[in-house]
Amino acid sequence: MPAGAHRAATVTRSDIRNLAIVAHVDHGKTTLVDAMLRQTGTFRSNQTLVDRVLDSGDLEREKGITILAKQTTIDHDGIRLNIVDTPGHADFGGEVERSLLMVDSVLLLVDAAEGPLPQTRYVLQKAMARHLPVVVAINKIDRSDARPVEVVDAVYELFMDLGADEHQIEFPIVYTNAKVGTATRQLDAPGSDLRPLLDLLIKVTPPPVHEPGHPLQLLVTNLSANEYVGRMAVGRIWNGTIRVGQRISVVREEPDDTAGRVEPGRSVTLSGTVTSLQTAHGIDRVDIETAAAGDIVSVAGLPEVTIGDTLTDPLDPRPLPRLAVDAPTLRMTFGVNTSPLSGREGKYVTSRQIKARLEKEVLGNVSIEVRPAETA
Repeated sequence: MPAGAHRAATVTRSDIRNLAIVAHVDHGKTTLVDAMLRQTGTFRSNQTLVDRVLDSGDLEREKGITILAKQTTIDHDGIRLNIVDTPGHADFGGEVERSLLMVDSVLLLVDAAEGPLPQTRYVLQKAMARHLPVVVAINKIDRSDARPVEVVDAVYELFMDLGADEHQIEFPIVYTNAKVGTATRQLDAPGSDLRPLLDLLIKVTPPPVHEPGHPLQLLVTNLSANEYVGRMAVGRIWNGTIRVGQRISVVREEPDDTAGRVEPGRSVTLSGTVTSLQTAHGIDRVDIETAAAGDIVSVAGLPEVTIGDTLTDPLDPRPLPRLAVDAPTLRMTFGVNTSPLSGREGKYVTSRQIKARLEKEVLGNVSIEVRPAETA
């Protein structure tokens, strides 16, 4: 549960695991997810397989990097694994932190030749700060220059540098070849499929826990748009249930007491009715009627919802601690184009259009700040 949230007696939901994949660029995390989808039969028999299914943005496919956190779902031995693919860049720190708020463990993928690299350190540090258990996968063991034993030692050193606790430092290790879809726990025993990895993820990842009888609490960690239902709030349900047609409220302020309660109506900034509810099935989004604690869902019906809001019960609104991310690492100033090519290139060339686009981005990206410049 988000740090600072109140927790009473809990029950466990054993049919779900929520985890994130962390890796440096080109270490193979998207390829590994592709292989998981194929081997678990998540793709339909008549469905065309698309390489790099999680790299859905134009820039992501072009550069082979992950910028936006995305979720896919696979079923393994009757258990649903919600897999969140995290950005491999410190530049997208806001996306990283939002991803980690939805999961209970991390799969750290490391190239068997290159070892852990600087960007891996940044994302792993965020995961360890949340005390998430980590499974380490040494990938690309088929490379001619692979040095898996040395890389494992380097990973241990990285964990110690980051101040790993006694549980995190005892991370389990699996060796993978994502390109052909194999995994093994022992280097001298070649694998035939990814079952060793999937079994390990289910074993290490804690199942979701929630408080029985607790009202709805869903922390909005992302936004998406649907041409039919409009803006959709994406997040994990930490307590309670949600269904289509349900009246819900949005809470933005911190709780007023130690039990996490706020005075009804005082901190509720808007309310609405759930018009659509979706969850992931493989790489697709499917409509559902109801969802419960532990599920990661997309909710429509609140056109003004923003990242960091808590969707909750209007009769008993209890907000979760608001999302906090690192400050932006890059500063840019936009001014009048005085070059000879002014107005000749690009589709949107006026300051008004640039301002509108930046304001739109702020609505769905908490790691960006936009401030108007002082005029002379």
